Amino acid sequence: MKVYKQAKIVHETLKRLRVRIDWLQRKLIDASHISTLVERMEGIESARVNKGAKSVVIRYDGKPETRLAVLDFLDRLEPTNLSYVQQSNSEEKHFFHASLNGLALAASPFLTPGQRLALAGALVAPTIWEGIDSLFSGSVKVELLDAIAIGVATSRGDAITALSTNFFIHLGELLEAKTNNNSNALLRQLLHPAPTSAWKEQNGELTKVAADQLKLNDVVAVNPGDTIPVDGQVLSGTAQVNESSVTGESVPVNKEAHMRVLSGTIVEEGTLRIRAVKVGDDTTTARISRFIQDSLENKSETQKKAEKKANQRILITLGLGALTFLLTRDFTRVASVFLVDYSCALKLSTPVAMKSTMYKCAKNGILVKGGQVIETFADIDTVVFDKTGTLTHGELDVIEVESVQPEEWPKDRLLALVASIEEHSTHPVANAVVTNAKAHELPHINHSEVNFIVAHGMVSEVNGKRVVIGSRHFLEEHENVDIAPYEELIIRLENKGLILLYTSMDSVLTGVIGLRDQLREDAKSMIDRLYANGVARIAILTGDRARKAHALAEQLGIKEVYADLRPEEKAAIVQQIKDQGRKLAFVGDGVNDAPALVNADVGIAMPQGADLARASADIVLTDDNISGVAEAYEKSRDTMKLIQSNFKWAVGINSGLFVGASMGWTSPVVSSLLHNGTTLGVLARALSGVRER
Repeated sequence: MKVYKQAKIVHETLKRLRVRIDWLQRKLIDASHISTLVERMEGIESARVNKGAKSVVIRYDGKPETRLAVLDFLDRLEPTNLSYVQQSNSEEKHFFHASLNGLALAASPFLTPGQRLALAGALVAPTIWEGIDSLFSGSVKVELLDAIAIGVATSRGDAITALSTNFFIHLGELLEAKTNNNSNALLRQLLHPAPTSAWKEQNGELTKVAADQLKLNDVVAVNPGDTIPVDGQVLSGTAQVNESSVTGESVPVNKEAHMRVLSGTIVEEGTLRIRAVKVGDDTTTARISRFIQDSLENKSETQKKAEKKANQRILITLGLGALTFLLTRDFTRVASVFLVDYSCALKLSTPVAMKSTMYKCAKNGILVKGGQVIETFADIDTVVFDKTGTLTHGELDVIEVESVQPEEWPKDRLLALVASIEEHSTHPVANAVVTNAKAHELPHINHSEVNFIVAHGMVSEVNGKRVVIGSRHFLEEHENVDIAPYEELIIRLENKGLILLYTSMDSVLTGVIGLRDQLREDAKSMIDRLYANGVARIAILTGDRARKAHALAEQLGIKEVYADLRPEEKAAIVQQIKDQGRKLAFVGDGVNDAPALVNADVGIAMPQGADLARASADIVLTDDNISGVAEAYEKSRDTMKLIQSNFKWAVGINSGLFVGASMGWTSPVVSSLLHNGTTLGVLARALSGVRER
């Protein structure tokens, strides 16, 4: 029997496990995160974490392999890999106190006045202490207002009011904590835990190993129903792969030799042998999980301002309470005033609205890195697009192959050479060349290690000769390749509107490959939506010749075009536009777009883009659908409008409650009930998020 280091089985029946992990009792561990991770494992029906008992209760399908998988997962689980939130603890605490106060209220009719007061004093003491503690900590918080209000009722011997008020305070706090946790849970539903095991090929045999033990270039076998454990390249086999968990695309895609596969996707039919290109924390699954987790932790400026305003309004409440006492000498009115505050609705509604929008965006194939991005994107007035793979389809077609050394490198052999080197890249141009070579069943040409020259091209060696693939600028300026003698050929290809990929061997041009990309079907409607929603300026950046770029821009209704650009010039133009006082978003997909993505106020990367582009971006489209740019912009603007609307509602209603409390129209109990009801209404509105257009 396997011995586990930290996962200790406390109790076990058929299809049910109770596992103890000592560190689960740590205060800030988020139990919901653990439950989500376990429930997403194959064969798991439910998972519930009891922090008090330091245990996880799991219901599963009863299969031995599922039991072993979940035990292995829990034994390897580290607290440093989990999110930390205080709301989980506050939810448990307020549930406990609300329950006690509710029971005390129910028992009050059967107690003597002295017993009621003693019971009330014991139950409200923690609330009063929290208020005193907040005062001693040097900050004035809502806990101080609650403490004063309840303290006044208790000191006057009004046990029923003290218990009722305390009950409504904790009930409101409980519901607020649950609402905030629910908004976090929405996003955590998008987390894709990596598979726990994999079949690794070793010496011609398959061995089951833990997925987190896989290394670069390991070969794994994946069968129907299995989750692919690595980002890799298919060595052999054919399969239908469901990529919906990563890309949002519901239709399974065909995968065969030389194609790229992503971790977290599921093989539905067929089998594959895959070479690991990325493992562990570098896989797509892990990066998406970190992306989502970052969005939970990042605070926007709007959220920070809301918290600041809320804390300022606590001082206003204290002042109004003092003024009420000076004018009326009525402690009941003072208690009613102190039970009305702005802070809860103002502090919580903003992050809840942000997270709700991030969840809705993610469900529609748009990953947004935090509330700050939503806030910034809502203020954008300029959107700049890279052309190839962004406004046009990333899947290019090879139209022409021209060899200038036809005897040594006939067209098919030239294409095979370029494809053999380009298969190491994920750029749309590389994918098109590789796909075309496969379609013609061209052989692989052996070569040395491939070097990527960022923003320029690729370099390798074949038979001792230096092979360079890239743009004309790269070959001419950096590799000293003389292309001028072939100007007539190049002009002919360019006049056809083709994208040209050049290749040389030992600084002598070998040939040119011409590719064509098609305008995305939804590009025009996306541009129209941006204009309709307030974007004043849209531009295209491209390395293409001006004639071709302007023709595309005219189709889209875009007036501003920057053509014939070198890769390094894109970031400079982005900065130039920003220097004009514009708030700018940049949309791109390649390695050479990374500087522009970082330099923009908001960077947006396409799903098939280079890893560096996706890592540099603030928003990543996981669906190959450019309309996501307009959708993200609309949702960002609508979210900020919702937040402003919630702010006005909270201030307006609570101001009315202040008047009622100070005039003696509401008792402390009614003030607490109305205030918490208002707060929950604002939170519910924030949680429902922006409406779909």
